[in-house]
Amino acid sequence: MSPLRSRAGRDDGPGDDSGHRDDRAPASPRTGPGAWARDLAMGMRFAAGGGREGWIRTALTAAGVALGVAVLLLGASVPTLMDAWHGREKARENLGQAHEPPPADDTVRYASTDTVFHGLPVRGRVVRPDGAHPPVPPGVRQLPGPGRMLVSPALKELLDSPEGALLRDRLDHRVAGVIGDDGLSGPRELTYLAQSATLAAPDGYRIDHFGKNWHPAPMRAPAVVLVIMTCVALMTPVLVFIGTSVRFGNERRERRLAALRLVGADVPTTRRIASGEALFGSLLGLVAGGALFLGGRQFASVITLWDINVFPSDVAPGPLAVALIAVLVPTAAVAVTLFAQRGVTVEPLGIVRRRPPVRRRLWWRLALPAVGTLLLVPLARESPWRDTPVNTLRLAAGALLLLLGVTALLPWLVDAVVGRLHGGPVSWQLAVRRLQLNSGSATRAVSGITVAVAGAIAIHMLLTGMQAGYAQAYAESGKLPRIGLWGNARDWPQVQRALTALRATPGVTAARGTIDANADLLPARSTDRFATIAIGSCAELRTLARLDSCRDGEVFLTGARGHSLTPGATLDLNPPYDKSDPVRPHPWKVPTAARDARLRDPGRAPDRIRYDLLATPAAVDIGRFRFPSAEYQVDFDRGTPDAVEHIRNTAAHIDPTMAELSAVDNPHDAQYSSVRNGLFAGAVITLLLIGSGLIISTVEQLHERRRLLSTLDAYGTRRSTLGWSVLWQTALPVALGLGLALGCGLALGTLLLTMIDSAVTVDIPVVAGMTGIGGGVILFVTALSLPPLWRLMRPDGLRTE
Repeated sequence: MSPLRSRAGRDDGPGDDSGHRDDRAPASPRTGPGAWARDLAMGMRFAAGGGREGWIRTALTAAGVALGVAVLLLGASVPTLMDAWHGREKARENLGQAHEPPPADDTVRYASTDTVFHGLPVRGRVVRPDGAHPPVPPGVRQLPGPGRMLVSPALKELLDSPEGALLRDRLDHRVAGVIGDDGLSGPRELTYLAQSATLAAPDGYRIDHFGKNWHPAPMRAPAVVLVIMTCVALMTPVLVFIGTSVRFGNERRERRLAALRLVGADVPTTRRIASGEALFGSLLGLVAGGALFLGGRQFASVITLWDINVFPSDVAPGPLAVALIAVLVPTAAVAVTLFAQRGVTVEPLGIVRRRPPVRRRLWWRLALPAVGTLLLVPLARESPWRDTPVNTLRLAAGALLLLLGVTALLPWLVDAVVGRLHGGPVSWQLAVRRLQLNSGSATRAVSGITVAVAGAIAIHMLLTGMQAGYAQAYAESGKLPRIGLWGNARDWPQVQRALTALRATPGVTAARGTIDANADLLPARSTDRFATIAIGSCAELRTLARLDSCRDGEVFLTGARGHSLTPGATLDLNPPYDKSDPVRPHPWKVPTAARDARLRDPGRAPDRIRYDLLATPAAVDIGRFRFPSAEYQVDFDRGTPDAVEHIRNTAAHIDPTMAELSAVDNPHDAQYSSVRNGLFAGAVITLLLIGSGLIISTVEQLHERRRLLSTLDAYGTRRSTLGWSVLWQTALPVALGLGLALGCGLALGTLLLTMIDSAVTVDIPVVAGMTGIGGGVILFVTALSLPPLWRLMRPDGLRTE
């Protein structure tokens, strides 16, 4: 303790035994980095040696900081995670080359055979090498042989299980091995690579390498808004709780600081020592948060959101982010402690707080949510959402200010309400008077509950609205049990064989099919150049349009687009994709005998195409079209078990590269439900952690009032009265905070749903559940505060030495 004694100076009276007077001035206190380091280290020693109660406070502080650090590390890992996920996807794919290479020893024909099995996407790729040294994708040492395939571990597990029987029939290749991690987007991905001896153009395209610089499609507006808001809603309560947790144990800390003043420490020294105590808990929390993050990321492999599944090693923040978190979190703990000490003067004989208490100003507390609202309202008026950096910044800043504004408003609201409360039972008066004297510690802990509940309500409203929108869209599209299929077409007999196979599939009630192709009007015109043609038998064409009579060889004009496609017009059956596409035109003249026909449904339904011209197979040479496609519409009976999977199996046997368009599977429903459940669980954990801090704060306040409690007990005050006073003292700030949280959450959720042009939907069970949990926290805090209260209500507390 020599540093403390040196601050007190020396005072040996008017003289000493030798008769000499010591005229040396007291040593001036040091305030450099050395003094800071010494005082912070002393505070850390006090925190480490504070006994059981001190360790409880330190552990709670560390828990709050650990939760915040884990969330910060997770948020900092998102860019690295997405880069790794996209990097593997880019390395294993080649979506076609601008100039297809000629067949060579090092080329391969490559095609996509994606499918869906019981709502799970299955990525499929089929190859046929042109020579002995074809390129291979990552995770594969050599391509599988003809009729064989390499599968991901998750797909192998599914194929080996009884649930994968129908999928085994669809993927009629022998499993020859497993794809390595480098060739997978994630550990739970279902993917395979097979070799087909019959793969040819136009079913696939020739490539000479894997890996291509392509940019993934940007996230849709609702997903972008959800990601931004999830980060804000998770980070805000954690930041508030970090600020609250480093202030646990203020009362006991201040008594210890008064003792330090008694032995010679000055006020700045005591504040640095107090910061050292908070620093110790934050450093423990930093280490625990890192361990929590490392342990939690091991579960990354079992989580799939929007078809994104990653390896645990992908969840890694950048070195700069780790360094910033490691520096800023302890610094924030020290800064918050110094800020908390600004209104306290530690004297040798006790604590002197500034009196009268500073009146809480309202204007800046209202300014925070007002500015946040001003940032969000224009975004809602500009719906639908546009994903730009400016809009992203405005959304994040507006939501953050709105949530923090609720935290700032709560202390003023508590003071304003309790200042106007009078009368009532004794227990109520005791609680109100205590809050009137000092509501700071209660509102600080409750502010974390307020922010967590407000953010959870807003996010759940956003998720519910998005989920309801998807569910409604799938319900509308799926009213008619129908699957759309399309693939490459060679001739009309091929389509007839496919229709026969589809109609014989279990559960199929009807099937129709045509050959679709595009053509350009010649000479090229600026406005009505494009035309869509459907080719099929008279029976198939009658499912598209009302035909009075029909014979093979006839052509019909629908006038669907209102352009000048008339009998005798010339069409190019081999139109270029763009101006730089060097193709040779294939002119074809519309027969002068072409008749008019009216489409049954002019393209309003999602599964309908606005055909401009209908032709029978004998009227036009299908071989002259450039990449004509076969388009099928298959109706099925919902009551037939696995009717959809049987149709997909038939389609895979007809043409493995055939694609599907249907609304029978809603992958968003399970994904949004899992996200909602995860956020609800996170909110519950946060509330429980904040409730634990509230318990510490309440017990410390009881210790400060132990002489008063002993006096009340000596005068015969009933224990139930004091128990109820503890309940009201906790319940009143929480009730006011939940009211603010409800209003803020509903307002923020409404603005977010308006941004994505979705109907405003309130998730009543979640709102009620979060409110109920807040009420449960009150009972939880009160129940655990009663045993210390009973121990303090003893006449022994009046004994004075």
